[in-house]
Amino acid sequence: MPHPKNKLSAFPGNGGWKKKRRDPSLPESYHSVAVRPGSFWRRFASFFGPGYLVAVGYMDPGNWATSLAGGSAFGYTLLSVILLSNFMAILLQALALRLGIASGRDLAQACHDAFPGLTSNVLWVLAEAAIIATDLAEVIGTAIALNLLFNIPLEIGVVLTALDVFLILWLQNKGFRYLEAVVIALTAVIAICFAVQMAYADPVIGDVLAGFIPQVDLITSPVMLYLSLGIIGATVMPHNLYLHSSIIQTRDIGDTKEEKRQAIRFGTIDSTIALMFALFINASILILAAAAFYTTGQFEVAEIQDAHRLLDPTLGTTLAGTLFGVALLASGLNSTVTATLSGQIVMEGFIRLRVTPVVRRLITRGIAIIPAVFVTVFYGESGTAKLLVASQVVLSLQLPFAIVPLIWFTSDRKKMGDLPAPRWLTSICWLIALVLIVLNLKLIFDVATGAVTF
Repeated sequence: MPHPKNKLSAFPGNGGWKKKRRDPSLPESYHSVAVRPGSFWRRFASFFGPGYLVAVGYMDPGNWATSLAGGSAFGYTLLSVILLSNFMAILLQALALRLGIASGRDLAQACHDAFPGLTSNVLWVLAEAAIIATDLAEVIGTAIALNLLFNIPLEIGVVLTALDVFLILWLQNKGFRYLEAVVIALTAVIAICFAVQMAYADPVIGDVLAGFIPQVDLITSPVMLYLSLGIIGATVMPHNLYLHSSIIQTRDIGDTKEEKRQAIRFGTIDSTIALMFALFINASILILAAAAFYTTGQFEVAEIQDAHRLLDPTLGTTLAGTLFGVALLASGLNSTVTATLSGQIVMEGFIRLRVTPVVRRLITRGIAIIPAVFVTVFYGESGTAKLLVASQVVLSLQLPFAIVPLIWFTSDRKKMGDLPAPRWLTSICWLIALVLIVLNLKLIFDVATGAVTF
């Protein structure tokens, strides 16, 4: 594999950037996957994988908390939010990979190279906060899964999650394709578990389809808006935009405009298919909660542990709870991989601080473990659901600070060369950003006036 620096000649000069392009954030994986010539399917196979690493963030433990709470409290109503969030994610991820391919920069590097130091540092702090919020959800989710499957106390389970750093190290040493394969396999396990549970839940198809139609209550009800923003934050996760713009560069894309254009095309197909697959899993969590709990009058099942305990008697099978726990554990392990990569990308991209994956993982996991231990020790199970949902709302509040720079960069011909985003895509994404900003301001107002409490 050629040294990463030998590839920088494909992006001569600064273009519309204030600083020169640097080494990639993941140098050990940069251009490590060959793009095979030949038929459509042969070339597409070369780009199969990054989309599924991104899709992992759309089915992590944070999604479980928001979807369980939303499904048990409001039935299928919030399915429309999941669908709209997935639509937002598909478009924004298309911009993220376009940025990585056309400019040769990931989103963190782009922010550092385009903005003054103070602005860049503020964006870095916000990105780190989003990663910590994500990691917090993974810590609690994995600890709960260990408790459900092996009766390990939550406090011990939270500490044990720090050991996943060795899984990350092993996978990265094996090669990026191996890492992708493990992530895809764990995703398949999650999908199978939910497919079986859905068969037992037997939801009414008409009611499910009606749930995909947006309702006015989503905005007028403060509690529903709070959960909706939690679902959006758990779906359109800001750290995924940094992640995708970097890992798409693991493909050994050529230097010509046509080769980059094809890479954008195949990368977009890969991420769109992966995110549609994630939509099935994400929606399944809410459908399961609505079919098992809302329809039986159990409207306040927000705790993952409560859902696990109630699934077996509600669905009439002892298999449901076990599958639930297995899927949650697979979700937590999967999310660990992508959060670690995102942390490495953000830290190197914004402040040019390169640390080993082990050190980086221990830093973010250590920060996330502190509030998780506090909640589990002093509040037990009763506090974990609130903390999970709150962490996802924090992600929603962080979203505009990642989305706005992304849209701005990809619409700038000077920065993107001959491959700026189409105007229709840019226009829709600006609308998405505006909607998210308005909804976040509405949430802040509701919290300030006491209409919603954390």
